[in-house]
Amino acid sequence: MKKILLPLLAAIILALSACSATEDQQGSEKQVENQKTEEVNHTSHNHLSGDLQELTASAKELPKFLDSQSEEIRLVYAAAGQATDLLQWIPCYCGCGESAGHRSNVNCFIAETREDGSIVWDDHGTRCLACLQIAIESVRLYQDGKSIKEIRNAIDTKYKDGYAAPTPTEMPA
Repeated sequence: MKKILLPLLAAIILALSACSATEDQQGSEKQVENQKTEEVNHTSHNHLSGDLQELTASAKELPKFLDSQSEEIRLVYAAAGQATDLLQWIPCYCGCGESAGHRSNVNCFIAETREDGSIVWDDHGTRCLACLQIAIESVRLYQDGKSIKEIRNAIDTKYKDGYAAPTPTEMPA
């Protein structure tokens, strides 16, 4: 995982740090557009959270709802797809635990990994800078050699004040 993601990480962090409210608004407009083409793209709609979900054969195949997103967001999704063993232990602090029933940061990108390796992607992360930043920071810390528990502690410390309550994520051993 480290070798795959390292070259892309700096570009993603730089690009996402420049995100603005205008991009968030554009993301909402794209979501409406995606909802209109939902049937054509074989996506489903999670009625509880409002998120679009799409099934692909594996984590190597990104969902079609990312086609209209920036390259940076697509790269974060690709990284999240390769880092599920890490992100399952990292909470999200955007409020999605309560609003969407997410259990960890991985759920901001992936709703389900099936036994056959297929992935049900979730578009929640396309509209949430906190979700994207937590995933990027976690992967960067992992690449820097930090343990999952150290990464969890760093994320908890950084996001405990000024953010929503964390998802109910189990603590790694």
